[in-house]
Amino acid sequence: MTGPTGPAALRSDGRGRAALLLAALLAAILPALLLTATGAHATGRSAADPKPVVTLSGKQAGKGGEITVKGSGWRANTLLMMLVCGRSSPARGVIGGTNSCANADGLAVTTDAKGAFAKKLPVAEPPVPCPCVVHVATVTGDQAVADAVFVVAGHPVAALPEQTGDGKLAVLATTRLEGDSGILTWFGAPASRRLVLTVGNLGSAAVKDPVFEVGTAHGVYAPQWEERQWRGTIEPGRKARIELPVELTAGAHGDYQVSLKYGTKVLAQQPWGVGRPWGVTLFWILLCLVVPAAVFRIGMAVVDKVRPRSSHAAVRSRRGSDRLADVTARLPGLRRAPAPSEGPAPAKRASTTTATLPWFTPDSAPSEHRPTTRGHS
Repeated sequence: MTGPTGPAALRSDGRGRAALLLAALLAAILPALLLTATGAHATGRSAADPKPVVTLSGKQAGKGGEITVKGSGWRANTLLMMLVCGRSSPARGVIGGTNSCANADGLAVTTDAKGAFAKKLPVAEPPVPCPCVVHVATVTGDQAVADAVFVVAGHPVAALPEQTGDGKLAVLATTRLEGDSGILTWFGAPASRRLVLTVGNLGSAAVKDPVFEVGTAHGVYAPQWEERQWRGTIEPGRKARIELPVELTAGAHGDYQVSLKYGTKVLAQQPWGVGRPWGVTLFWILLCLVVPAAVFRIGMAVVDKVRPRSSHAAVRSRRGSDRLADVTARLPGLRRAPAPSEGPAPAKRASTTTATLPWFTPDSAPSEHRPTTRGHS
């Protein structure tokens, strides 16, 4: 049996070719359509996500007062930290990091399911002059920050440090941590390193004495930033080798991440593994062994002193005393020399005086009536 021939066969071949061409066209266009849809969805979602916002119940208050801090647009169920910081502005952020904030009076707050919160914050004076802000930042996860202008009544005010112009710094080489830990670190002393990197000035103005921020983060916590100033000038188009000190707290150990920030841009990140201070562990083990032993010895000595004596021990002590008295009684008594009389002793002739020799008793001592027989044999 043969298939159709003629015009019918040509029409069927044309339909097959059209179907294949349509399938190939869909296969080529479908990935592009999917990417476009995904990008549009992401753009719409990012545009829909609001920026974190912080509002205050009052713009000014004195030390010891309270203000209500409200926020919205944060991630849901996120832990935040609220601080009163000096030398700050919403445009430039907190200059000097948390060292410019009243850390002892800060409070933590957790956002609700909608990313909002409201909590009262005690007013405290920061360690640096104003202008001041109420600084709210995330503690865990991706970093998000919001600042609200605030005036601490009675606190000194000083102008913010001038910016360094149009200079732009960029890292040109791989960052590294140099240095080594001493023997004291094994016993809990703070571990310290030097963050070494090479930066170049890509801007049109020189950068003089740039101020960097070095942050250390442990685990999922946000970095704790500290201000570090490098002395020197980087001309446009030039590069410089920069060394900045990094130090952890006493007893810190584990996996840390060191970050370097200039302005609002993070320039570099470097992991740092810190060993456990085994000397501290050894000290506590020895302390747990020595202290109980010393307490046991002291307790046994006290018990031996205060415990009552038994009747058997008293009888043995009395028997020992009686035996000692018997032995003492059996010893020959010692004759005491007669006490001299108060009046003058009568003079006696030497011929009539008999001296008692040490190897004779008074009854057997030789005298003129009983001469000794020794030597006449």
